[in-house]
Order: sequence, then C-alpha cells, then structure tokens
Amino acid sequence: MLILHGGLGQIEMFEPVMPILTKNRQVIGVDLQGHGRTSLGDSKFSLNSMGEDMAGILKQLGYKQVDVFGYSMGGMVAFRLAAQHPDVVRKLVLVSTPYAREGFYPEMLPMQAAVGAAMADQMKETPMYKSYMKVAPNPNDFPKLLDRMGELMRTPFNWGDDVKKLQMPVMLMYGDADMFKLDHIVSFYNLLGGGLKDAGWMRENMSKNRLAILPGLTHYEMFLSSRTATTAISFLNGESDVVSWSKQMDSKK
Repeated sequence: MLILHGGLGQIEMFEPVMPILTKNRQVIGVDLQGHGRTSLGDSKFSLNSMGEDMAGILKQLGYKQVDVFGYSMGGMVAFRLAAQHPDVVRKLVLVSTPYAREGFYPEMLPMQAAVGAAMADQMKETPMYKSYMKVAPNPNDFPKLLDRMGELMRTPFNWGDDVKKLQMPVMLMYGDADMFKLDHIVSFYNLLGGGLKDAGWMRENMSKNRLAILPGLTHYEMFLSSRTATTAISFLNGESDVVSWSKQMDSKK
C-alpha cells in the first residue's frame, strides 16, 4: 500500500496510525517533492508531475499494482496517479481530498493564497516547521517550500471529468468538520456513481465506491485518527461487519 502525506508534512504524520496500516500490509511511504527527506528541486510544484513521480517510484520498486491511501495534498497526488496510471492502482482511498478548488469553504481560499516565504518566521512554533527541520536535506529551503505551496494552492483546478473515468473502487473519507463544503463532498461521491439511488433489498444497486464522514474530526485530525485507518483498511480488504437480514434468516433454516 502506497501512503501519501499532506502538504507541509512528511510520512511521519501517520505515525499514530501506522501500526494499523502495517499490521497485515507492506507500506510504501513517500515524502513528496520538497517535503520531508525529498529535496525541493528547481521545478514548480505540479500535482500531475507528482502523480508521475509516484508511478516512477512504483515501477522502480517493481510493483505492478498497489492500493493507494492519500491524505489532503497526498490525496490529490494519489488521485492524479490513479487518473494518469489507472492500471497501477487496485483500490484508492482519498482522505480529506477535493476534486476542485471550489470545494474548499470560501474563507479558506484567501488564506491559501497568502501562503509564502513571508510566513516562515511566524511558523517556527508549528509542527509543520519543526518536523521539516528534523529531516529536511536543506532546512533553509523552508521559505522556498512555502512559496511553492502558495503558488500551487493559488492554481485553479477541476478534475470532475477525470473523476467520472476512475474505474477502480474508491473510498472518500472526510471529517464532519473538514475544510470542504458538504455539497462538494456529495458531488464527488455522485461523480463516482455513488449515492444516486437506493442500494436495493439485496444490495443489487450498491456502488463499489464508498463515502465515509467521520464525526468529531477536523481536517487537521483526520490523519491522526484510528477510525480513519481502520475504515480504510476494511475497505481495502473488502470487509464488512454487517450480515444482511436475508443471510441471517437463511442461516436459521
């Protein structure tokens, strides 16, 4: 399973839930461009290019197909990997991930637009800065990283057409206090073919895709929650704790 962290983070973001993710799976953790142990480089941040990077890493490691779990910016990179290399992704879990810039609450957009090097000093007490300083190959690049992230977040995008083309099973997961509008979340699920009609008595109309909205979680807590990890693993393993009423009755004959 390939797991991808959020913006201004690194793979250690998942440390609290890593025992759940690794219990029965080999986990491939990647620090995205300019994050963690990966150098910033000279090129602009491009989610499409990062998706290509992930495909290249998997090929180099010898994996033909993997499950992919991505959070926030990592979810966006996971989406691009799935859209650009669908044969590589068996199942896809997108945690707190939009498909269009318009999905964010309106007040988030000017905050994102303001991200840049000028914020570096005021971020020195944040976990983003402290964790970066621990592992970055060039710690002095932090202001440049903020500039690249701000530029990326100011770039409009809408992947609605690509959403409709995804053929692998997809789980969307959000907190009920996430940074995305609920109508955007539902629209994402609808574009995947989910939530369009009743599943039926025998689940005959059940979508292969799933939507989970976890109570009491913000965007900044989703990657820390054991509920996120266990929900994702159940989906990837094709598990369910529910036995249909029909099967219950049949078992009593």
